[in-house]
Amino acid sequence: MHRREFIALVGGAAVAWPRAAPAQQPTMPVIGFMSGRSPDDSVHLVAAFHQGLGEAGFVEGQNVAIEYRWAFGHYDRLPALAADLVGRRVAVLAALGGEASALAGKQATSTIPIVAGMGGDPVRSGLAESISRPGGNVTGYTVLTSEMEPKRLGMLRDLVPGAVIGVLLNPNFPPSAGQLQELEAAARKTGQQLFILKASDDAELNAGLASLLPQRVGALLVCADPYFDTQRDRIIAFAAQNRLPTMYHFREFAVAGGLISYGPSITDAYRQAGIYVGRILKGAKPADLPFVQPTKFEFVINLKTAKALGLAIPSGLISFADEVIE
Repeated sequence: MHRREFIALVGGAAVAWPRAAPAQQPTMPVIGFMSGRSPDDSVHLVAAFHQGLGEAGFVEGQNVAIEYRWAFGHYDRLPALAADLVGRRVAVLAALGGEASALAGKQATSTIPIVAGMGGDPVRSGLAESISRPGGNVTGYTVLTSEMEPKRLGMLRDLVPGAVIGVLLNPNFPPSAGQLQELEAAARKTGQQLFILKASDDAELNAGLASLLPQRVGALLVCADPYFDTQRDRIIAFAAQNRLPTMYHFREFAVAGGLISYGPSITDAYRQAGIYVGRILKGAKPADLPFVQPTKFEFVINLKTAKALGLAIPSGLISFADEVIE
């Protein structure tokens, strides 16, 4: 074969050879993040979730992606949000912002791992076989705030003795029946008079708050509920305008101008949720991860608000507080 013919043959063969495919970038796992709350009142909570993810070695946009969905306190939207995220085949579903979110996630999938965030008992809610060994595809945290209503009632009664206490309750919140039962039992033991008002949307909230005024209610207890978290500023403004001492469940209310709050650290709970999501992405099984329970409770008094209400806070109560806002 002549040299020119050989070069032509090799050149033609080279055209026919398959070229090496470019190296493909690995696809980042996707986390589905759904909440019964709203994004506006959850900025610090999302930051805490990211902190937990970071502690587990994951950073959004670098080695993990996150799809966010919000119910804005409308719990009937949660099943569709959960179904949407499950349909996108997320690697882990973070169902936060209350039992309704966790239950919607559980209903949508029995195979995708779920990290739930709730205020009540996951066993009683049917989400886990036990706290220490959940046994299914759901684990997470419970801040137990829904079960602390009698404690908050007692603290408020001590602050405003003899007053009729209004109780703001959301009947659409899954633990609400238990909240009401425990509050009424506690009130019977001490002879405390309660005025129950129920609200699950903006119109009902406006009407319920207005109904307090002719009832000579002397103080207000806002029951733990993600919908009320989305209405924080409205509730605080009403209490200030009507000079109504009010007890809340999270520190964020007292910081925003509410009088007093007692409950677990919700930011630490969201950080723990991020850690659990990261551990599951690394191969841990939800069935083997115990539900995390709070170890720290925050009692916060806003003395500036107390002064505006003309209310003297007993020195013993102030000394007991974890944080005093002046």
